[in-house]
Amino acid sequence: MNEAKGGRGAQLKHTGLRPGWTTGACATAAATAAYTALLSGDFPDPVTITLPRGETPAFALAVEELSGDRATAGVVKDAGDDPDVTHGALVRVSVRALPPGAGVVFRAGPGVGTVTLPGLPLEVGEPAVNPVPRRMIGEHLARVAAAHGGSGDVEVTIGVDDGEEIARSTWNPRLGILGGLSILGTTGIVVPYSCSAWIDSIRRGVDVALADGRTHVAGCTGSTSEKTVVAVYGLPEIALLDMGDFAGAVLKYVRRHPVERLTICGGFAKLSKLAAGHLDLHSGRSQVDKGHLAELARRGGADEALAAEIAVANTGLAALRLSQAHGVPLGDLVAVAARDQALSVLRGAPVAVDVICVDRAGTVVGRSPVR
Repeated sequence: MNEAKGGRGAQLKHTGLRPGWTTGACATAAATAAYTALLSGDFPDPVTITLPRGETPAFALAVEELSGDRATAGVVKDAGDDPDVTHGALVRVSVRALPPGAGVVFRAGPGVGTVTLPGLPLEVGEPAVNPVPRRMIGEHLARVAAAHGGSGDVEVTIGVDDGEEIARSTWNPRLGILGGLSILGTTGIVVPYSCSAWIDSIRRGVDVALADGRTHVAGCTGSTSEKTVVAVYGLPEIALLDMGDFAGAVLKYVRRHPVERLTICGGFAKLSKLAAGHLDLHSGRSQVDKGHLAELARRGGADEALAAEIAVANTGLAALRLSQAHGVPLGDLVAVAARDQALSVLRGAPVAVDVICVDRAGTVVGRSPVR
């Protein structure tokens, strides 16, 4: 278990949730310990590092191996109370001395992926160790070299035990990162239930699709809606964005990085929230506005009695079923309203948008024209 020092835990007391550490922070700690051992013969345990915002966590070592010109240290990732698939993973870093002038060279060990598609902040063929962790590791190795008389020229091989298996539960295969996980982190800290990692994955998904020459991408709320857009449009996996609840994140990024066409596909209830102006579709942060559904139904020909029933329906799906029973195209009306909200967020960016609403079985219950 990693042990935190400094004041970060206190900053999150109001949430009742415990913060954790990114794979980049764990790799930095392991690299620092390994290089210290390579130069001095001793592993610091715990090993303390400095994060980009000044926090100084200390990490216990789970692995210590010193043999000839190579040292290896391992740290078990503690993601705190965040539901992170890499929580408990063992991050191993081996450090080997290189000739003076070689600099710091990164290698992908078992369980760390390799970049195979353009559009990411790393060159194709590079190990999936993101820029901030690379910088953190390089800075800490330079400090160790200064303290112990080393040159700072080293090969750093980062691996994660069972990382290839864990990566199947991440976006990595879709982004063209093959063979394992990415070593991530911009602050070094995992904030419990943070949206940042998901939103970053959405952005990288857009980047990779654009770099691959895709002109049509789809933001989908889940696997059911993904299957729907594949069936309707035949889009390849690289064009599918796992939007989840973050419609606003997709729209704002596409506004700055336009693609010719964007399809938004999701459950009727979730997209009714977008139709009502919500950009975060999570049930804890926005609710289905049945009053708005009733107003849309009126525009579609519902009489006051039906509109009143829709306004007090138990769920969005119940409102949809009521409208269907009376021949009112509420699904299409929601899709058009959601499309228009999306276009307002895009603020004139050259992106054509259409929306598809589905029910839980994946049946299309509403569509908008492309505009």
